[in-house]
Amino acid sequence: MATRERLPPWHERQRLPNGREVLIRPIRPEDAEPLRAGFALLEPEEVRQRFLSSLRELPAEDAERFTRINPKNEFALVAAEPLPPGEALVGAVARISVDPDGRAGEFAILVSHYIANMGLGRYLMTRLVKWAKGKKLERIYGDVFEHNHPMLSLAESLGFERESQDDALVRVVLRLKPAAA
Repeated sequence: MATRERLPPWHERQRLPNGREVLIRPIRPEDAEPLRAGFALLEPEEVRQRFLSSLRELPAEDAERFTRINPKNEFALVAAEPLPPGEALVGAVARISVDPDGRAGEFAILVSHYIANMGLGRYLMTRLVKWAKGKKLERIYGDVFEHNHPMLSLAESLGFERESQDDALVRVVLRLKPAAA
């Protein structure tokens, strides 16, 4: 009888359509330097779509802040090489932060063009939704450039609705449960 490798919570191995294997897992502080190194591999448009500005490099302070989350009100997953944190190249990051009122969470996802269009963004978004439901949030939302058609299509296919638009940004919202009366 074959034994299955048991992975810790929120850890999953995924084989992408191109044959590459990635490990989906919570972000770790050791990921700060690989995040900074991988940032240089991103195309300028990828950076602009995610950070809403043009950065040439990810400052060390930002990388530290992104990787040191507060588990009470933040959750972040990476899709990385199946190597130990700190050694693995990170190809995608998905995160959600609970608003101060505790009723909603803001998400952000970045998938490198090297592994884009392979279903990883969809999969990561479903994991964020699962976490948000576990936290009993009423809704999750994110701001997306109006010309980021892949992200807008993904959000729509998962039940997100367009709530508002301002300065070329579209806010997409997924209601997880009815608002309290």
